[in-house]
Amino acid sequence: MAIDFSLSESQVKLQADARDFARRVLTGVKATIANIARPEDRFYAIRPFYEKMVEAGFAKALIPREFGGNGLSAIDFAIATEELAAVDINVPSALLATGLGLEPIIRYGSAEQKREFLTPYLATNGAPLAALAFTEVTGGANFDTPDPRFGVRTFARRDGDHWVISGQKHYTTNGTGWGGKGADLFSVVCRTDPDKPPQESLAIIVVPGDSPGIEIAGIIDTVGHRAVVSPRIHFNEVRVPAANLLGRPGDGVAMTAKVFAWTAALIGAACTGVMRAAFDCAFDFAKNDHRSGPVPVIEYQNAGYMLADLKMRIEASRYLAWKACHYLDTTGGEGLEMAVIAKVYCSELAVQVVYDAMRLVGVDSYTDMTPLAGLMQDALCFPLYDGGNMGVRRRQLHNLFRTPGYDPMAAAEGRLSPRT
Repeated sequence: MAIDFSLSESQVKLQADARDFARRVLTGVKATIANIARPEDRFYAIRPFYEKMVEAGFAKALIPREFGGNGLSAIDFAIATEELAAVDINVPSALLATGLGLEPIIRYGSAEQKREFLTPYLATNGAPLAALAFTEVTGGANFDTPDPRFGVRTFARRDGDHWVISGQKHYTTNGTGWGGKGADLFSVVCRTDPDKPPQESLAIIVVPGDSPGIEIAGIIDTVGHRAVVSPRIHFNEVRVPAANLLGRPGDGVAMTAKVFAWTAALIGAACTGVMRAAFDCAFDFAKNDHRSGPVPVIEYQNAGYMLADLKMRIEASRYLAWKACHYLDTTGGEGLEMAVIAKVYCSELAVQVVYDAMRLVGVDSYTDMTPLAGLMQDALCFPLYDGGNMGVRRRQLHNLFRTPGYDPMAAAEGRLSPRT
């Protein structure tokens, strides 16, 4: 029997280690950031927790083994991500955002580029951050529109042996760095020719964080993910070596889609963690609270039905995320369909699960007497970020379905379909 959901010995250890780390370390995040007003200060306050993640080897796990890292597979990252997100979403998000910033280099960089840019993230001390500078201030949904008058408005012009980058981005997670000094590295999505469509001009260029001309122009405060920083970053005539271009102009369309597929699958795992936290709260309430009645709430049939529905959704979410990660691993990162499906389905399911947990607990769930209101604020972000689900349905899934020769069973059977 080929299908086996049993974890390997190393995966069991990874799961246990991540769970232990979350309970020992990440449980302190909520109290640390609770009374901090400014979003950037909340982010800066989680640095000690991020440093402990680095010490524990989570950052090194982002880097392939051939370049000195621990090279966790996507499925292994999903196992760890669920455990971490079940306790805190903020610090793991900073780690995954660093992975998102490094993923273009890992997947598309030359051996020389990988050695140069990935080496700082092999350390098991400090707090190195990377960021993907993707979203334009006018939005990112139409980044690949074939009309060159629209889409990405961050441009890189060639000047001798350098690229000179100018443009404005926002929602550049990790972009402030610690203390407002900027991330250690940016992977900047830009166009190399304003007169050519992205299929000929979209590119990703690696920009060291200490390059002159990088400006932190503002901070966007968010309702959930309270210690995940979302800055506006301006690139003002930022000059970098021509060798910092990954691949060739025009490659950026495929690069961007495949990079976001990695985080899309892992968002499914993070959603599962948040759902677990909501279930645990509702389950504890149902077992121990009588609501002034003669028996605990769990003895009432409708409460039992609600808990059953929550648990079924959590299990479905977990295995869909695992399937998506397995599909990425077995297709060399080319199998995008399941990652997109997992991101959309699990993120919308998370909102429903947290809401139903709140319904079970009642009005107390809308206060600070339980963690559920905060979990709802976190869950609401999932369908909206890293490509809002409405746009993802159109750009990825709808377009895929329209592709001549599309095979609806390919992903289910672990095969690639056209443009997956």
